[in-house]
Amino acid sequence: MIFWRVKSLDTILATAEKKSLHRSLGVWQLTLLGVGAIIGTGIFVLTAEAAQKAGPGMMIAFVIAGFVCAVAALCYSELSSMVPVSGSAYTYSYAVLGELIAWVVGWALILEYSVAAGAVAVGWSGYFVGLLNHSDLGIEIPFALANGPFAGGIINLPAVAICILVTSLLVIGTRESAAFNAVLVAVKITALSVFIALALPVSDINHFEPFLPLGTSGVVAAAASIFFAYVGFDAVSTAAEETKNPQRNLPIALVGSLMLCTVFYLLVSAGVIGAVGAQPLIDAAGEGLAPGSTLMAEQCSLLAAAGEQPVVCSQEALAHVLRQIGWEKVGNLIGLAAFLALPSVILMMLFGQTRIFFVMSRDGLLPEVLSHVHPRFKTPHIVTLITGMVVTLTAAFLPVGKLANISNSGTLFAFLVVALTVMILRVKDKKRIRPFKTPAIWLIGPLAITGCIILFLFLPLDAKLVFPIWTAIGLVFYFLYGYRKSHVLLRIDTPSGGENLIEPIRSLADCDEGNGAKENNPAP
Repeated sequence: MIFWRVKSLDTILATAEKKSLHRSLGVWQLTLLGVGAIIGTGIFVLTAEAAQKAGPGMMIAFVIAGFVCAVAALCYSELSSMVPVSGSAYTYSYAVLGELIAWVVGWALILEYSVAAGAVAVGWSGYFVGLLNHSDLGIEIPFALANGPFAGGIINLPAVAICILVTSLLVIGTRESAAFNAVLVAVKITALSVFIALALPVSDINHFEPFLPLGTSGVVAAAASIFFAYVGFDAVSTAAEETKNPQRNLPIALVGSLMLCTVFYLLVSAGVIGAVGAQPLIDAAGEGLAPGSTLMAEQCSLLAAAGEQPVVCSQEALAHVLRQIGWEKVGNLIGLAAFLALPSVILMMLFGQTRIFFVMSRDGLLPEVLSHVHPRFKTPHIVTLITGMVVTLTAAFLPVGKLANISNSGTLFAFLVVALTVMILRVKDKKRIRPFKTPAIWLIGPLAITGCIILFLFLPLDAKLVFPIWTAIGLVFYFLYGYRKSHVLLRIDTPSGGENLIEPIRSLADCDEGNGAKENNPAP
């Protein structure tokens, strides 16, 4: 039965040792990697999306989304310390739930990383356009060329440009050093800290009323969308195979980065609400307009023509708030911080997908051609170009909210599988050493599963439909290729395909330039 065609944990660990990645990441680097992945478009842009769905109640939405991620992170921590290899939820499900489920999870992670990169690109575009509009350069990008059809435009050219640029940089082998990554994280944290320091002191308590303008359902719907603001923490788990002392460092980095970002999110959302208010736009029936819809875009255009600029209409929410309260130059600096930092998140998301392709190819489920490296640049150019093309198309025509929701649909499924895997292993493999044990697993596990299901059900209908359609496409690929080429089916203990994708371009957090040639050991 392919459903139960499993790759044992011992085999996974042995495979990782035979074709392993260089372990160079410490707990501080991992935490920075997690914070760098988490703090991105979610808080810089999706704050407006959350406000449109929940109003001031978006603060509760941040708590709900953070809680679901926290219980999922505890499950991730146990698995990542037990199985410190690349692949994240895909690898874990392969060992417990079988190859078919593992394929679906891996396919879902591809959706997560690809669409998430597109969402970040659209978010970056909003800040880029805002910077130009408030600069002295006299350059203004036409609305139709800076927004996709759902926002009332034609194509988002800035988003297209940044996707092409990042894809090109990955193809030629661009590396980020630990120092550079740390600087970008510092820029984002500094920007949020400045925002909090300027917005909170001028808060008006009246802006928090009504606190739940669209009821509790609006809060949960906002949590389902703003969930995107947290999901970067699982990127830490995908770097397990490159982590020093993973049994200790991974759980600390996972939970630590999540807690740090949660504090920032609550303070930032309080600053937005208190400073300028965050009431949603509603229709004649008293229902909230759907974020990213043409009707919402039309209403925002009418308000702009009347001289009103509510935060729910902004594509650069934090910069917009500071300009509204008189800090225009600082608002521009916040926009500049997002402009400088968000491209690295796009790069990391695209790079993270190559990790998923790497392990799936290593297991024989994807063709080796996808993992071939360029003879000159020594990078996985084929899969990078394919991914870049898909990301560019999504960023060109879809709004950030829709992209975030679609990404969430795949992510929530992966998190659910991780929680289920932990509980199954507690029964099937009681004696295995667990350097980190999820506390109260029979409470935490079901909470994670229930939370993921609830958030998925509160996603917009189109986002919920994309996941089963994407899964069906993936199953076609699996039965046409992976089902017959699986290394587990063929009893191949040491994979013969799937070159080491990571070492030629190296980890985003690896700054040891001098050891690159020595550490590069691709498979024959």
